[in-house]
Amino acid sequence: MVRILAVDLGGSHAACALVEDKAIIARDGITFGDGVTLEAILPEIAEVLRRLNNQHMAQGVGFGFCGLVDARNSRVSSTNGKFVDAVDLDLRAWGQNQIGLPLRLENDARLALLGECAAGAAQGETDVVMFTLGTGIGGVAMMDGRPLQGKHGQAGVLGGHVPVNFNGRKCTCGAIGCAESEASGWSLPLVCAEWPGFATSALQGREINFENVFACAAAGDRVAVEVQQHCLQVWGATAIAAVHAFDPDVLLYGGGVMKSANVVIPFIQDYVNRYAWTPWGKPTVRAAQLGNDAALLGVVPLFQQESGFVR
Repeated sequence: MVRILAVDLGGSHAACALVEDKAIIARDGITFGDGVTLEAILPEIAEVLRRLNNQHMAQGVGFGFCGLVDARNSRVSSTNGKFVDAVDLDLRAWGQNQIGLPLRLENDARLALLGECAAGAAQGETDVVMFTLGTGIGGVAMMDGRPLQGKHGQAGVLGGHVPVNFNGRKCTCGAIGCAESEASGWSLPLVCAEWPGFATSALQGREINFENVFACAAAGDRVAVEVQQHCLQVWGATAIAAVHAFDPDVLLYGGGVMKSANVVIPFIQDYVNRYAWTPWGKPTVRAAQLGNDAALLGVVPLFQQESGFVR
């Protein structure tokens, strides 16, 4: 039996849990405002973790961070504007001093994939690429049963920053025409505002999000149909890039857009079937199963892994 305390740190919420093997046996969390530093909220996170661990015997703390991570040394490498102070913090020492347990830090997308492979839609799989379609586009790749990390901690986790339009808009990462800048939650209002005919579309006056775009497309609104098709093609092109780069058996999709999985999954499966150069056969496209629990459930396999990652 393996028990690990888990932290999944997002932009406005830190989900915390006590995970036993493949199950969450207790959970809690904190919320915070924009612009907060990580150092400022660590005392609250420590208090929650100590409370979760009361009368239990956790063996460690698994910490999922929304940025680039040097997992070998449990240090944050880059934050892309979130928790900018994190690169200067020694989280391993914090875990030992405040919780009394060893801490392992990992990118939140890698943790989510580990969770899906342990207890979700990718159980039994060893070669998987997972995308999270939401405010941004998260990506992570696993080969031979291990998440890719690479020399600088960037391998496999920048799937949303694959360029799909060299004449496209500037992305938050600084590049041009990334998948994320062309078809993510934060870029969708920009895409719609520039679309011909938007002023007379059913989308005009509504909150511009994927739920409304897919709903208006289903009702036959021309602009919504065209924007939806644009996004699907961007995600399809990104899937092909991942297949050709990482050679997966399975492409896994999570995030808020999966409320429309009945549209997204068949489209991407067909796109992969038509355009992926895979003489051995075709990867299977699946919806993730664990939702917001995926990263939390990834902490046990994180601790069970032997030291080192595929490079």
